[in-house]
Amino acid sequence: MTSNTTHPWKAPRWALALLLAMLGTIGPFSIDTYVPAFSAIGASTGATPLQLQQTFSAYLFGFAFMNLFHGALSDSFGRRPVVLWGLVVFTLASAGCALSQTIGQIIFFRALQGLATGAGIVVSRAVVRDLFTPSEAQKVMSQITIYFGIAPAIAPLVGGLLLEWSGWRAIFWLLVGVGAALTLANWRLLPETLPPAQRQSFQTGHLMRGYWQLLSDPRFLLLVLASGIPFNGMFLYVLSAPVFLGDVLRLKPTRFFWLFVLIVAGIMAGAWLSGRMAGKVRPRRQIAYGIRIMLVVSVLNLVANAVLAPNAWWSLWPIAIYAFGWALMVPVVTLLVLDLHPTRRGMASSLQAVVGSAANGVVAGAVAPLVMHSATGLALSSAAFMAVGLLAWSLLRQRWPEVG
Repeated sequence: MTSNTTHPWKAPRWALALLLAMLGTIGPFSIDTYVPAFSAIGASTGATPLQLQQTFSAYLFGFAFMNLFHGALSDSFGRRPVVLWGLVVFTLASAGCALSQTIGQIIFFRALQGLATGAGIVVSRAVVRDLFTPSEAQKVMSQITIYFGIAPAIAPLVGGLLLEWSGWRAIFWLLVGVGAALTLANWRLLPETLPPAQRQSFQTGHLMRGYWQLLSDPRFLLLVLASGIPFNGMFLYVLSAPVFLGDVLRLKPTRFFWLFVLIVAGIMAGAWLSGRMAGKVRPRRQIAYGIRIMLVVSVLNLVANAVLAPNAWWSLWPIAIYAFGWALMVPVVTLLVLDLHPTRRGMASSLQAVVGSAANGVVAGAVAPLVMHSATGLALSSAAFMAVGLLAWSLLRQRWPEVG
C-alpha cells in the first residue's frame, strides 16, 4: 500500500473492495432491477416501447455527461465529497421515479439518476490506485469486479419479485433505500485518499489543459476503446433482454434472471482469474488472452445463430463466455489508463467512463431497438463491438509495444 493518503485504509483489503464495489454496483443495479417492470410501467403510464427504451438512453447519457466532471471534481476537492453528493442525488432521483405519474417524469428522473451514479464508479477506480501499487491494485480491482457481479445477478430476480408483490414503484423505493444505506456507509467508512497537496486546480483553463492532455494522447484513446467498446458486446443483450428473452427465446419474465446470472458468472470468473494472474502474467499478455476469448466466442455465436434456431439452452452461454473474456482483461486495461498520467487519475477515470457510457447510450437508443428482435442481428452487432476493441488493441501494440 502506498503512503500518500491522508487516511489510509487499515481494514482488510477485501473490505475496501466490497465498499467500492457497492459504489460501482449501484449503477447497473438501478438498471437491471426495473427491466422486468417494462410492461407494467408501459401499462401504467401509457408509454410506447420506444419511450420505455428512452428511459435507458436518458440514464446512460446522463451518466456519460456528468462523468466528464466527476473525476475532475475528485481531483480538485477530494474523493469523499464527490461520492457522498452523488449518492444523495441518486437517492432523491430514485424517490422521484417512484412518485412519477408520466413516462416523461420517469425519463427525467432516470436522467438525474444517471448524472449521479457515475460518481461511485469513477471515483472508486481512482481510490484504488491512490492506495495500492500496480500489482496490488489489480488484485483489488479484480475483487471489486467479483463483488460487482453479485448485484446484477440478483437484481432482475429482486425486481421481478417486487413487481409481483407490490408493483413497479416498489422497485424505485428499493433504490431509495439502497442509496440511503450507501450514503451512510460511505460517510462513516470511506477514507479520503487524495491529500490536499496533490489536488488539481478547478480553474477552467487548467481543466481544459488536462482534458486536452488525455484526449490528445492516442495511447489513452486506444486503451479506452479496447475496454469500453467490447463491453457493449454483452451489454447489448442486457438492453435487449425484454424482447430477446421474452419474444425471441420465449422465456417468462420470472426466467429473465438466467441471462444475468450467466453474464455475472462469466464476469466473476474472469475477474477472479485476473486477480490470480496479477504480478505473474504480463499485462499485455493477459489483455491478449481476454481479447482472443471474446473473438473466438463471437465468431462461434455468429455461426451458431446463422444455422440454428434460437433456443435458451444454448443461446445464453456464448454471452457468458464473452463476459469472462472481457472481465479477464478489463482490470488490467483500467490500471494502464490510470497510470498513463498519474496526476490526472480522476479525470482519466472520468473520460474512460464517458467513452464507455456514451457508447452504451448509443447502443441503448439506436442499436438495441434495431436488432433486439433478431438473434442473428444481436450476434452480429456484438461481434462488431468486439472487433472495435480488437482493432484498438492491435494498433496500440504495433505503435507502442512498451505499453503493458
